[in-house]
Formats: sequence, structure tokens, C-alpha cells
Amino acid sequence: MRKIILRNRYRIFPFNEPARDLRVLNKPLWLYQRDVLARHVTEEREVDSLAEVDSRRVETLVYRDNLFFDQFFLDEFIQRARESGKACQVAFALDDRAIKSHAIHLQRGIHIEGDVYVADMWYYPHGIEPNVHPLVIDTEAREMGYYHVPTHMSNRRGDLVYQVPTRAFCSIEHWVHTITANVIFGVYAQAARRDRELEDSVGKQLRILWRAMLERKQALSSSELVHIGRNCSIDPTAIIRGPTYIGDHVSIGPGVVVDVSVIGDNVDIMTGGQVMLSVVSDRCFLPFRAALFMSVMMIDSMVAQNTCLQFCSIGRGTFIGAGNTFTDFNLVPKPIRAVHGEELEETGMPVVGGCVGHHCFIGSGLVVYPARAIESDVILLASPERRVIDRNVYYESSDHLAIKGGANLHSRMYER
Repeated sequence: MRKIILRNRYRIFPFNEPARDLRVLNKPLWLYQRDVLARHVTEEREVDSLAEVDSRRVETLVYRDNLFFDQFFLDEFIQRARESGKACQVAFALDDRAIKSHAIHLQRGIHIEGDVYVADMWYYPHGIEPNVHPLVIDTEAREMGYYHVPTHMSNRRGDLVYQVPTRAFCSIEHWVHTITANVIFGVYAQAARRDRELEDSVGKQLRILWRAMLERKQALSSSELVHIGRNCSIDPTAIIRGPTYIGDHVSIGPGVVVDVSVIGDNVDIMTGGQVMLSVVSDRCFLPFRAALFMSVMMIDSMVAQNTCLQFCSIGRGTFIGAGNTFTDFNLVPKPIRAVHGEELEETGMPVVGGCVGHHCFIGSGLVVYPARAIESDVILLASPERRVIDRNVYYESSDHLAIKGGANLHSRMYER
């Protein structure tokens, strides 16, 4: 089967690059897509529109390059499309819990046609043709909670939960979607699939228990659920719970907690660090008492001591200084909104942190409000005039420009 990749050239703020170049589960999205499709395709081509595709009558898969889909979703779609023998387009039921709750906000790629949601992925058994049929795929979402907030403090929500798909699919068109793809539809989805497998198989439960007994570990910390790469140094007091993937040449210090996460190669997590439901990409550094919760760090970044990231996305080559606070909860009883294009739109998230672009240097002691973003290449220092970040910060207001110009430049900022 050949695959045709439709280019999406839209640059996502604050990273200022297309979605295909952003990292998902510690890989650039284009590479992640290629790996997922490797077992199905023999040739590929990138185009700007289907008009550029030749008319050969060969089995063809077409998709837009800003889509995130996992192996389980793709295998289900291709199998059912082949069985139908017809040209098909990916579709979802209007009541699909994962799509409705997490995938339709801040984007245009998944939209309603008739009585279903459709997205930009097509299967053609005999080459490109004009008539396609929607093929509804069930994401088989599982409701999974992450913490309980007293009702009077959570706008009467109480338990805060996610609808986690075991077949993941979303369109990455906003920085919030990097959290969706990496966390809710990424590491959290892996945990949801593992939970389902254990519920359905007593044999797998016994295998995990037996392995834990042999290794003298708690069941969730056994090698059945925790993959540890080559040449890793892990202090015996560290707590690691799966499903977790740890790459090669990783150093984990005393008292560290890693829970349901992906840790890339050459990562250093020092004493007392915490990484929970997060993705830490290659060559990142977390000094003592740095913490990540449901966040993603792209390659070559650092979060300094006593800084906690919750529901945040950090670009590559970025430094976050010590003692910064990225808030994630809206004290005002209104939905959290983020800038999308030139408009404010609801994120669909009950709690969400902030985003820092590529190659930023963020000083110590800042407070960042929910759903705020700091553009790539910005240097930001705390000062009496700017210690609380309550609006998006653009490159024009970077402190290195203010120092060069002798005055603080006014930025293009938007109220939430």
C-alpha cells in the first residue's frame, strides 16, 4: 500500500513551526506517523493537494501530516476499510466520549458532516476516487480520574476525569493539543489499554504478580510494566511505577518518583524529582525537587529546582528557572480559554497549564496563569513590573530586546 501525506503548513504558536515537527511521545510527529505505518506501506509521497496524485489504481492511504494516531487506531481503520472494499474516510460517532471531550476543541480538522464527525484520513482500495463513505471508528474510551477536588473549589465538578481512548486520534492545531496527544491520548492511553488487558486476562495478572515476586518489587514496578534501557543508573530509593518507558543512559537519583511516563535517552532526574503522567524527551535535565505532572518536555530542555509544571508543554532547548509556578486552575467560575488565531476559544480542559516555545530562557520567581503561552526565543526575567504572566508573551517583548533597545517594548498580548 502507498501512503500520500497532505502537507499542513500552519505554524503552531508559540513554537512557530508545523505540527509535523513537534514531538509526540519523544519523536517528531512525522517520524511517529512513519513508524506506526511501517507495517502497512511500501511507498510514500508528500503533496499539497490530491490533485498532485497520479491516477494509478493501487491501494492508497491519504492523511494530513498534523494528525496524531496510534497503532491501535490505525490497524482498526485499515482492517475495517479493507473488509468493506470501499473508499472510506475516518469518522467518529457524535457521542464518542474521547473525541467529544478532548479532540474537537481549538481545531478545525475534525468536523461534523451529516450525523458523524469526519477527519482528514482516507483509504482508497483502487486509487484516488471522488466518492468516499464515512467509516465510524470507536475510540473505546475509558473514564479515568486523576484527582479529587472538593466540590466548593472545583466549580461543583468534584472528581475530575478524562475520557481516555484506547484507540487514539486527534488533530494537532494548537499547543494544547501537544498535551492531549502526549498525555491524555499518549501515556494515559497506554495505561488505559493495560488496565483493560488485566481486566480481561487472569493470566496476565498472574504473570505480573509472578514477575514482581521474582524481582521482589511491588507489582506496578516490575519489569512487566516498566521498561528500563541500557546503561541506566537508578537509585534504589527511587519509585518507578508502570506502564513506564525509560530510555538508555538515564540517571535517576534518590527519592525520585516516576509514574506512568515516558523518559527519553540521556535524561537526568536528580534527588526528589517527580514525573507523573508526563513525557520527558531526550537529553532533558531535572535538578533536585523539580516536578512534572501531565506535562511534556521536548528535547534538550531543563526545568530547575522547585519548579512544578502541571498540564504544561515545553519546547526544545528551553530553560525554566527555579521556583516558577505554572498555575492550571481557573479561580473564576468560567471555562479556561486560549488564543487560537486571533480569537479566544474554550480549551475544553477543566484545568490546563501554560506553554513555553523553543529556545526560551525563563528566569526565577514567575507566576504564569492558565492557558498562557510564551513565544519561542524569548528571554523573560522577573521584575516588579512583570512577575505575573497574565497574557501571552510574544518575541517583541523579550527582555533581551528591551536590554538592547534601552526600553521595554510593548508586546502583542491578548486577554484570556
